Amino acid sequence: MREIVVFSGSAHRALATGICEHLGVELSAVELTRFSNDCLQAQLQANCRQRDVYLVQPLSPPTQEHLMELLLMTDAARGASAASITAVIPYFSYARSDKKDASRISIGGRLVADLLTAAGVDRVITMNLHAPQVHGFFSVPVDHLTALGELADHFLGQDLTDCVVVSPDFGNAKTATQFSRLLGLPVAAGSKKRLADDRVVIDEIVGDVEGKRAIVLDDEISTGGSILELLDRLAERGCTGASIACTHGLFVGKAVERLQGHPMISEVVTTDTVPAPTGWPELRTRSVAGLFATAIERIHAGESVSSLFDGVDPAHASPQPRLFD
Repeated sequence: MREIVVFSGSAHRALATGICEHLGVELSAVELTRFSNDCLQAQLQANCRQRDVYLVQPLSPPTQEHLMELLLMTDAARGASAASITAVIPYFSYARSDKKDASRISIGGRLVADLLTAAGVDRVITMNLHAPQVHGFFSVPVDHLTALGELADHFLGQDLTDCVVVSPDFGNAKTATQFSRLLGLPVAAGSKKRLADDRVVIDEIVGDVEGKRAIVLDDEISTGGSILELLDRLAERGCTGASIACTHGLFVGKAVERLQGHPMISEVVTTDTVPAPTGWPELRTRSVAGLFATAIERIHAGESVSSLFDGVDPAHASPQPRLFD
């Protein structure tokens, strides 16, 4: 693996270190400098010439700061004659800006994809995009990983009698259905209407939840507003309790305060695509460092990445061959 060089910005060095441990390479240093006029500068502290460079940087808060670091590191690697530059973005926050749903509104997901490509990114590795169509915003190859298998492994060791997988909304219902199949459970979904970034209304639950424990699956938890609204509706329909699972556990604002110690919540499980919040020792965190490392190894060796998810998520798995008469 001597031809691989891995760098990390300031967003999540712990995850980058974990990825490097699985790869058997050292995490190379980056010097990030801030000038008196608030401009950033990135200097890579390892040789990149004719090497495959991997830049690990989730776009977690402060999002714009971390995005700019990634762009500057990419530009530095391109100027240092890297053979290829892969942006490893475990959490692509701008995936939530995926469509024009109001007059004169920007589509940030597409713009950020264009910025990364213009800076010199040759490939992107990401995980559980909020909207699958964001994959198509990139003009370079995108390896879209999933944490469904990792989250399912957490629950498979438990007694799942009288449990049901619940999606907070219909948009996530397809993923929740696949998750329910991995656990061998029924599935239900909430009918959600978003009023603002931190305000939602769930007016109906589709599926049988009475007398059952819910395993609520979401791709991302930010303020926790959707989860609280869903828990209220589940309680009204006789649900006995809930485990919460998500890939991207941002837990910003009052999310930790809202979820920690909630009478209906028995546990909250997430992955380490973004740094875990402080002051929440009960939070269960599953590492995806090995999954990203395996994807990097396969890309470097010219092997299939999608085959990692055969039997886990059809949306990510290799297409099955079709037979014609």
